[in-house]
Formats: sequence, C-alpha cells, structure tokens
Amino acid sequence: MVTIKNKPGLHPLAEYVARLQTGGALLPDSPENVLEVVGILKSYGVVLDAYSNNLIYIADHQFLIFFPFFKYFNAEFSVAKLFRHWWHDRINYEYAEYCMKAMMWHGGGGLDAYLDTKEFQERAKAVITAKFKNNPFILGLNQLFPEFLTEQLRVSAYYSGLGQFWRVMADIFLTLSDRYDQGEIKTIPQVVDHIKAGLVADAMKPITYSVKIQDKVYDIIPQKTGLTFLADTAVPYVEAVFFRGTPFHGTVSYNAQAYQIPPDQGRFQYGALYADPLPIGGAGIPPTLLMQDMRHYLPEYLHTIYRRGLRGEDDLRVQICISFQKSMFCVTTAAILGLMPYPLETQDPSEQNANRVYLEKWMDRFTTSRLSDVNS
Repeated sequence: MVTIKNKPGLHPLAEYVARLQTGGALLPDSPENVLEVVGILKSYGVVLDAYSNNLIYIADHQFLIFFPFFKYFNAEFSVAKLFRHWWHDRINYEYAEYCMKAMMWHGGGGLDAYLDTKEFQERAKAVITAKFKNNPFILGLNQLFPEFLTEQLRVSAYYSGLGQFWRVMADIFLTLSDRYDQGEIKTIPQVVDHIKAGLVADAMKPITYSVKIQDKVYDIIPQKTGLTFLADTAVPYVEAVFFRGTPFHGTVSYNAQAYQIPPDQGRFQYGALYADPLPIGGAGIPPTLLMQDMRHYLPEYLHTIYRRGLRGEDDLRVQICISFQKSMFCVTTAAILGLMPYPLETQDPSEQNANRVYLEKWMDRFTTSRLSDVNS
C-alpha cells in the first residue's frame, strides 16, 4: 500500500498557512495596520451597538406586525426624529437587515436547523394564537396560508439571533479600542488574540428568544434548545456575510441567461472578504450604508490619516471600506484560529498535519479574495 502525504508548501497560499502556524495573522503586522484596524473597529463597535439594539427591539416588539413603519425608532418616536429619519441623518439600520436576510437565506448552523423543527412550529403556533386571538380575519388567513405567519417568526428569530451576536462583537471591538488607548495593544497578533479570546469566552453563551404578549412570556427559542453564540450565530454569520454575501445590484446581471450569478449558493463569493471597495458609494451597494454610518464615529487619529490621502475626504467611504476589509481579515483569522482542531503549539506530528490540512482548506476559499490586496 502506498501512503501519499500532503507536502507542505505546495498550496498557492502556503505562505499564509505558515504565517498562521507561527502565530501570525492574514493581515501583516505593522504600526499602520494596527492603527487602521483598531480605529475602524472602534467605529464599527459603536455602529454595531446601535444595530444590535435595534434588531433586538424589532424582534421583541415588532414581531407579527405586517407594516412596522416605526421599527427603526426603538420606541422613541418624535417628529424631529422622523424628519432626521427622512433626511437620512441617522444610523442606516437597513444594512443590519441586509446582513440578517443574507444570514437567513444562506442558512447553516443550529439556528437554521431549529427553525425547521416541529418544536419551533408548535411554539410559533402558540404565539400566533395568542397574538391574534381577537382577530378572526388573521386567524382565518393563517388557516389558508399556515406557513405565512410562522415564516414571519422565523425572520424575527434571525433578527434576535443576529442582534445577540452583534451585541457580543460590539463589546469585543470597543474593549479592543480601550486597550489600544491604554497602550496594551501594539501588534496585529495582539488584535487577533483579543478578538479570539472574546469569541472563546462567549462561545457557549446561550442564544434565546422570547416575546411578551399582554402579561405572558412565550419562549420561541428556549435555552434548553442548546443554541450557542459561536456555533449557531458566529460561524453562520462569517459564512454568509464574510464569504458568500449576495451579488450587488448594478454590478452583475440578474438575468438567468447571462450566467453571471452562480446557480449554487455555496459558490457565492460576494462577501466582505471578496468585495471590491471601489464601487462603495454607488447605487445598489449595501455596504455603502455601513461606511456612511462608520464615518460619523471615526477616531480622530484615523480620520486624520484619511484626510492626508490623495483625494482627502472625496473618497472617504472607499478608504473606510479598505480599512474595514483589513479588519475583517483579522476577525476571520481569530475565527480560524479559534476553530483549530488542535492547539497551534502541539508537537504531535499527526495533530500538526491535521492543523495544516485544516488551514489549507480555509486557504482554498481565499484564492480569489482580497487577501493579496490587503497584504500588498
């Protein structure tokens, strides 16, 4: 019998495998990169805090409302706030919903699996009955289309799940900024270690979802279901938003005969790690909303660097996107290292080989990403 072993160094991205194996990151370590990543994650953390609060508010208080006109107001409605909303002088919560829909569409993880179970359907039925017990028209409509309202609760569950995920990530990023200001964070590996430690610390944090109707609380995702932060929200989010994403309107044709969009979701490469920053600011490019939100909360040290660029403030959103993409490679590094089958320090040859194979499988997905661009 002939034994064939994978020879190290043959992968086209072998240098990044070696870098990860020696405690490095997908983003090279330099003072400039540290400043960019920490600064943009500080802004991102502030925005995620707002996104998280709104998603959870919508899940808890706007569920089974067919026309939630005021869902972005977080129960703090005023005429002045309405005019700011119309003038777009506000956080663009639409981007949070874009990520939620991408996550739901691509699926994966325990949350997606649970929402197709009989237990969820029974819990959803109880909530629907309680919510519309005095509305025979809606109950009759539910009899005709029994999956309609249940599907609305599935969407609400994703609102809550993503909101809980971003709650943890916002705290991780804001704490990172505080440690940088205190002089504790000085290198990219330290940035990655901080994020990885946060992911590991909250890995088993329960993901639950309950709603209150009148004076009674209904568990839609009870704690006994066993859904957790890392496996059931973090990993599906990375898959859906970092890797797969959705094709942006105006950049590719949605015409089936044009064959510009893969027929298989698994082959999608429209996520944050692949997207070209240059279209940012154009119509139909959802990340534009995120860059617009982050520009309001940039630390002054990062904003100063952007002003010194060739175009100054004219391409600010594109510059923010480039920094954001660098930061997402750091977050991805933390996720990859956090899910390693064996510790990096292992001296067992079989475990070292398993780690290398694991890393090479990740590298297979980075061959067409922006990895080389952020390293140039």
